[in-house]
Amino acid sequence: MAKRVKVVLNEDILSLGKDGDLVEVAPGYARNFLLPYDKALPVTPAVLKQVEHRRAKQAELEASLKQEAIDFQTALVTIGRFTVKKQIGEDEVLFGTVTNGDVAEAIEEATKKEIDRRNITVPEIHRTGKYKVQVKLHSEVTAEINLEVLSY
Repeated sequence: MAKRVKVVLNEDILSLGKDGDLVEVAPGYARNFLLPYDKALPVTPAVLKQVEHRRAKQAELEASLKQEAIDFQTALVTIGRFTVKKQIGEDEVLFGTVTNGDVAEAIEEATKKEIDRRNITVPEIHRTGKYKVQVKLHSEVTAEINLEVLSY
């Protein structure tokens, strides 16, 4: 009997791998759990061809998403400056602070494209003035934008 069996996963399994991965498992694990519950397929030339096709499609999708992020980064740099208006008190001190949600709204107003506020890194801003803000557009693409904080 074989010591290990090769299978292709149909879904993500926490300690084993991700969907589409080729893994070696114990024959009993494959026979009693993975194969009956359609969590994996036995390795055949046709299945390997499908896996390669799926990986090529995924790589193509990743490349297009990265290019889209680079294009949006260029658009953000072209715009130049984004403004956020806040209420101020004495000595140009803001009531509250400028949050990443405020920056996301300013970007959305200017570009008509929604950005997740969790991908925006804002320095501590408690006064009016000009600041640099980091916006993560893709795992490999980050834009640095100029933010101007003004009073009402």
